Amino acid sequence: MENKRRSFLKKSALVTLGSVVAAKGLSAMNEDKEKKTIKRVRALGFQWETLDPFLFCVHHEDFFPEGNENMGPDVNLLKGRNIGSDFHIKDGWRMYHGKQVPGFPGHPHRGFETITVVRKGMVDHSDSLGAAGRYGDGDVQWMTAGKGIQHAEMFPLINKDKPNNLELFQIWLNLPKKSKMVEPHFKMLWNEGIPKFIQDDENGNKAYVEVITGVLGEHAPTTPPPNSWAADNNNEVAVWNIKIEKGGTFYLPAASAGLNRSLYFYEGKKLGLNGSNIDYYHAVDVESDHILKLEAIDESASILVLQGKPINEPVVQHGPFVMNSRQEIQQAFEDYQKTQFGGWPWSTYGPVHDRSKGRFAKHADGKEEVKS
Repeated sequence: MENKRRSFLKKSALVTLGSVVAAKGLSAMNEDKEKKTIKRVRALGFQWETLDPFLFCVHHEDFFPEGNENMGPDVNLLKGRNIGSDFHIKDGWRMYHGKQVPGFPGHPHRGFETITVVRKGMVDHSDSLGAAGRYGDGDVQWMTAGKGIQHAEMFPLINKDKPNNLELFQIWLNLPKKSKMVEPHFKMLWNEGIPKFIQDDENGNKAYVEVITGVLGEHAPTTPPPNSWAADNNNEVAVWNIKIEKGGTFYLPAASAGLNRSLYFYEGKKLGLNGSNIDYYHAVDVESDHILKLEAIDESASILVLQGKPINEPVVQHGPFVMNSRQEIQQAFEDYQKTQFGGWPWSTYGPVHDRSKGRFAKHADGKEEVKS
């Protein structure tokens, strides 16, 4: 079934630049370049503004020290930190809501999805359904909160003899009204199974591309969770991570008109985009049906691309709940107070797994995935 889906997706994939040029001709491509491609440019902070169907994205980058026996930082946490709510970067890292181990102890969600893309380091997952996992170094966890779930996301400092660097994106993807109360679910996209490709430009400079979701050329990723807005290919939801070598060029194919497409330039110095220069740590909203010529100026450039058809429904958010009306938000609070979304089966709200344990995922139905 999966092979048939991949075959279908490849046939209906976004066309590559070469076929675009062949079909439209060089003069037509030049006309495209003359159109206004860039809609808006904005500076990025800790929490990144996103466009419908996304809710926001957070870029975590922490240079943690060596870990102690409890897999927390092997330093004195009482000096200059607001433990329990430590979001100010001190010495290159934060504890967030963790008290011994950095991270986010048990907290509830309803009405949306989290896509956690871990570039460096490890995350320990535990939830109110009894599911658990450890993932990182290129893995992605995709969790559909649906009608309600509690989960913890802790950042264990596994290395005792060297620093524990962590870098991840957490992307919040909205659910349409019809799917907000589906059963909770999470899926692992392991690093080994995420499609990746390398593309050379005319000078031999390379671009490295990770296709997390959304077809890109002939590259079709794993199926998203079943109730996700991304599960319908017509919504053209995409999460792509692109790194271009210094002096290199990469052409991002056009998608359908009317999508929201944003590029987040998070690593590098200057990014060329269809003749315009974009400064480091800026986002660019672009016309989705334009070919994008991306150039790494001065040094290599890394870009996260978020794209999708807007849901176009009211969004009412209060903390960890995202619904369509104030009444639904109030109901979410009442339901959580009554049920705790299944309770909390762990002995602590910030659980971490054994230091020696590798990457794994244990699902609520008992199914377990183990990676090396």
